[in-house]
Amino acid sequence: MPSLIETLVASRSFGFVARTVLTSMFWLSGLAKLIDFNGGVAEMAHFGLQPAALFNVAVIVTQIGGSALIIANRWTWLGAGALAIFTALTIPIAHTFWTMQEPMKTLEFYVVMEHITVIGALMVVAWKNRSRA
Repeated sequence: MPSLIETLVASRSFGFVARTVLTSMFWLSGLAKLIDFNGGVAEMAHFGLQPAALFNVAVIVTQIGGSALIIANRWTWLGAGALAIFTALTIPIAHTFWTMQEPMKTLEFYVVMEHITVIGALMVVAWKNRSRA
């Protein structure tokens, strides 16, 4: 007889919650940029991305669209891939720890390590769902 934990982990609800939690940093950021569009544009401009409004739209579509694919458990490889590439690109654009002085250098280094960990989690999502279209 399966244990309570095995039953929980095997449930569809658990999978939905896990995918929602995993992508929360993306869809929450995308929603924030959508709700405060001018703030999102200012953020893009701050990092030198021009035209800032177009980059903001691209980020919103990537973050919300990629998250939606993963949460819906459809084309998860595409959503996970888009979010992983997006996350990797944020490192040389927004988290250039190698150009900073302490203590920000170490703090941004930890942010980069967290980003790499998230990329790994997205890779697992793509790998575990490779047969779903």
